[in-house]
Amino acid sequence: MSAPNSNFDPVEVSALKPEAIEAAVDAALAAIAGASDLADLKQVRLDVAGDRSPLALANREIGALPPAAKAEAGKRVGTARKTVADALAARTAELEAERDARVLVTEAVDVTLPTTRRPRGARHPLTTTQEYLADVFVSMGYEIAEGPEIETEWFNFDALNIGPDHPARSMMDTFFVDPPEKGLVLRTHTSPTQIRALMERDLPVYVVHPGRVFRTDELDATHTPVFHQIEGLAVDEGITMAHLKGTLDHLASTLFGAGTQTRWRPSYFPFTEPSAEFDLQCFVCRGRSVSPAAPDYSGPCRTCRSEGWIEWGGCGMVNPRVLVACGVDPERYSGFAFGMGIERTVMFRNNAEDMRDMVEGDVRFSLPFGADV
Repeated sequence: MSAPNSNFDPVEVSALKPEAIEAAVDAALAAIAGASDLADLKQVRLDVAGDRSPLALANREIGALPPAAKAEAGKRVGTARKTVADALAARTAELEAERDARVLVTEAVDVTLPTTRRPRGARHPLTTTQEYLADVFVSMGYEIAEGPEIETEWFNFDALNIGPDHPARSMMDTFFVDPPEKGLVLRTHTSPTQIRALMERDLPVYVVHPGRVFRTDELDATHTPVFHQIEGLAVDEGITMAHLKGTLDHLASTLFGAGTQTRWRPSYFPFTEPSAEFDLQCFVCRGRSVSPAAPDYSGPCRTCRSEGWIEWGGCGMVNPRVLVACGVDPERYSGFAFGMGIERTVMFRNNAEDMRDMVEGDVRFSLPFGADV
């Protein structure tokens, strides 16, 4: 049996010659050093370390060598490729550091400068509606009256002909201020301001008062313990129900569009006589959803539930007892009063469905209404 031929001279491949490998490494290192940014280095990486690079092609030639020559050639090519890979990694780190330093300079932000990127806010629709209602009445010759939110029982009840046994005076409806024997309450309506106006102003009196009131209601989609009302009072010689109807019709047309009408239903309030609750003609269907057989039937209406009318507030002629309590001669003067909820007006005008949205303070509720002034 013959021994291995240790003097075997492998076939030489030009791409695997030491000088060829060295030249390829030198060219690769020069190209890597010459890359000016990461984009250039990306192309260099493909040229010197990609599948078609000189060292990659040389590595393929190793398979054609005799077994005795593969080890040396593989070691030579592997060392060269590692040298190139290390150079690529080092140059990548350098260029990334240069990029980061450049970004810090070119995109620097002076955090001490005042910013102009302030979130866009919006005024609450209750505020804008309240101001709009006040403007409507001022344009009609009324004045804006103001009064305290903590009232005496006399102003809140007695002067308004609400006797001591009236259910509204019970602890279930009214917030009393401790101690209860002091006779102080959080006002349950804005009507006490009308009493103050009659006692403090010279006749005739034409005032409206928008304001916040308090009742022991649970917070739900249609009720809240803190809400807003606007009440109007007119006391003069010769005031009649016709003046009251004209005033409310004008208000409805201004708020909900020309031609909007009101409807009255007999009711009872201690401070007015006669009294009525007034409904607003549905401003969506204009009453055309009531009768499917009517020629102008417009289909069912979600706003008024196809009833044609929406309850809005209460009104009536000022009770003579209220005038007497304020020192006004009921034989000479007469007057009317009315009131409605501002939250309900917002719900009518803007299709707000849940009263809780108005009190939770989420700016996303107010933003669609804009910044009206």
